[in-house]
Amino acid sequence: RVTTRAAQGMLRARKGRIVLMSSVVALLGSAGQANYAASKAGLVGLARSLARELGSRSITANVVAPGFVDTDMTRALGEERRAQILGQVPLGRYASAAEVAAAVRFLCSDEAAYITGAVLPVDGGLRMGH
Repeated sequence: RVTTRAAQGMLRARKGRIVLMSSVVALLGSAGQANYAASKAGLVGLARSLARELGSRSITANVVAPGFVDTDMTRALGEERRAQILGQVPLGRYASAAEVAAAVRFLCSDEAAYITGAVLPVDGGLRMGH
C-alpha cells in the first residue's frame, strides 16, 4: 500500500526512489523465524517487480538488507549469543544505525540512478556469496 501510494507522485514526476528495508535473514534464513524470513524475502521480490514496472519512468526500487545492528534489542542479547553472532561477521562488529541510513541515502541519491532491483547488504560481510 505504501509503495503504491508513493509511486503515484513519482509516476507524475517521472522519477523517484523506492528503498525497502529487509534483513540479512531474507537470504540466510533463521531457525524459528520462518515467518520473518519469508516476509523479508518477499520484499526482495516486491522491489524487483517494482523495478521492472516503474523503471521506464526513471523510478528505481531497491532493498537494504541489514545484518546485526547495534540497537537496544541486540544489546539485550546475552554475552554468549553476542559472541556467537560476532564470530560469524567478518568485520567482527555490529553495524551502527548511521551506517544503515547511509546505505539508504546512497540509494536515494543521483549517484544511484542506474541501480535498480538490487539488494544492498549492510551486514559486515555476514552473507558473502549469496
